[in-house]
Amino acid sequence: MSFADPISRKAVLAAIAECDRLGRDSFLVKCGYGRGRNYFLDISGREYDSKAILGVAHGYEYPELGPLSHHAFSGGHLTVKPRLEEIGFVVRVTPKA
Repeated sequence: MSFADPISRKAVLAAIAECDRLGRDSFLVKCGYGRGRNYFLDISGREYDSKAILGVAHGYEYPELGPLSHHAFSGGHLTVKPRLEEIGFVVRVTPKA
């Protein structure tokens, strides 16, 4: 499993659908992620934890490898944000509190 593996828009949308089905908190617990702090995937005004979505999307893209754990990569402007934006998603950055 590697963060460098390509992830399709379809896999990200599947992870978003799973989050919607389970609800944010249950989704995060199931996949072993905490709440996002500064980077959120914006889908029609709804916000999603970008790192968790990308990690779970890896499992949809590569079912034989499964999702990436939160330890497998860091979130932020050098990692998750550009990966999601390159496949057409909008990532909103909130200032650190």
